[in-house]
Amino acid sequence: MYDFAGADAVCRALGVEVRGGRAAGKRARAMDEAGQHQAPGRDAPAAPAAAGGPPPTTASTPATPPYHETPAHPREARPLDFRGKRYLAPLTTVGNLPFRALAVSLGAEVTCGEMALATQLLAGRPGEWALTKRHPSEACFGVQIAAGYGDAGARVAAAVVAHCPGGPPDFLDINAGCPIDLVCDKQAGAALLRKPARLESVVRAVVGCAAGVPVTLKVRKGYDDGKDSVHEWIPTRAVSWGLAAVTIHGRSREQRYTRAADWGYVGRVAEEVWMGREGGGGGSGGDQPPPPPRPSPLLQVIGGGDVYTFHDHERHLAAYPHLATTMVARGGLIKPWLFTEMAERREWDISAPERLDLVSRFCSLGLAHWGSDGRGVETTRRFLLEWLSYAHRYVPLGLLSERLPPELTGAERMGLRCPPLAGRSELETVLASPDPGDWVRISELVLGPAPASLRFVPKHKSKSLYVVPGKRDGSEGGGGGEDDEENG
Repeated sequence: MYDFAGADAVCRALGVEVRGGRAAGKRARAMDEAGQHQAPGRDAPAAPAAAGGPPPTTASTPATPPYHETPAHPREARPLDFRGKRYLAPLTTVGNLPFRALAVSLGAEVTCGEMALATQLLAGRPGEWALTKRHPSEACFGVQIAAGYGDAGARVAAAVVAHCPGGPPDFLDINAGCPIDLVCDKQAGAALLRKPARLESVVRAVVGCAAGVPVTLKVRKGYDDGKDSVHEWIPTRAVSWGLAAVTIHGRSREQRYTRAADWGYVGRVAEEVWMGREGGGGGSGGDQPPPPPRPSPLLQVIGGGDVYTFHDHERHLAAYPHLATTMVARGGLIKPWLFTEMAERREWDISAPERLDLVSRFCSLGLAHWGSDGRGVETTRRFLLEWLSYAHRYVPLGLLSERLPPELTGAERMGLRCPPLAGRSELETVLASPDPGDWVRISELVLGPAPASLRFVPKHKSKSLYVVPGKRDGSEGGGGGEDDEENG
């Protein structure tokens, strides 16, 4: 049976409750039965003794007690520097391995896998463990986990670090921002924002069991709209939890993805962390002069929300210099070449054939990952269609410059729901079509004819899934539901 004793010992040392009983035993048995996730050397069948070798252990021979490595101190964690990096956010469904590899080829420097539920990982679900796999091109890759309790966080951190496909990730990211009901009902995701003490226990437990792998945290500015809360504990408490960085999405859980992100709030929290000030969300101001800045922040703060152009990225970093970088989510789905624009500091009026080439590159990566048989082709098609449900929103730069005032920000441009447009070519018109039938036509240009029965509905607009022939559902794991454009 998989041994969680080390993780449980860390929890007890930190004062984190360890839930026992049948549930814990069931999780351990599930991990044991998963086979590929069993710890090497633990509870493995004893090899027969070699001739002349020592006799096997018997009931009269005391067994050697199991070895549990002492957790790494936060100061011993490998350094992780996000400053100025181009960071692709963890994205449910669409942020799969082929899409991340495509983003890396276009300039993304930091990537993170789709949100994986701790309960599903501990149950040994192969589909959930697939979310922890990295592409060889991902130089800085993180695994995002959603856990509602400290003991679950400790156990899943130990398991991921030990058994992540391809070796330990470069960092572990704790999701405390996912707004969907499926996750919040399990007391994970944004639900943790209502209980900072429980969030602290999850973070400390994960840090204690991460074996030196840096740990980051992703949050929203609050749970209820109009009741921002993270400024009350990030600058004063979270700095001592052993985190390498915290990402703040400038929206509340109730707000989900509506209205503009509040970058002023994000910037003020980053300043308070840097200055080591008491929380309050007020930033600089008042009659007293601000204290001198510290030589380095206690933890890095990353801002997220409405980054659609390289101008948005640079404007936020210039306006809020205490931020380490920005996190790109929907902007990267709509135009993954945004990372090229950020790297080269220019706007790219990409042509329709160049966009179709990106579609072809995604499909090649998808077939290499999911397989080139019939099931692999249709799985690749499904995830391509999910991506196209965002990519069609892109309005070519040349058309924007002709029709919209130049002073509009990227968020304001993308927020406009333009009517179906006539592109500069027939292909550009089809790529901008909101009709799922046209997305299927695009997929057929690369993957061949689609099944006659295919009726695609985007997952972020409906909980309906495209059914791959021979499989009950086309998903490969991970939480999903309405508005699942990013994991928080």
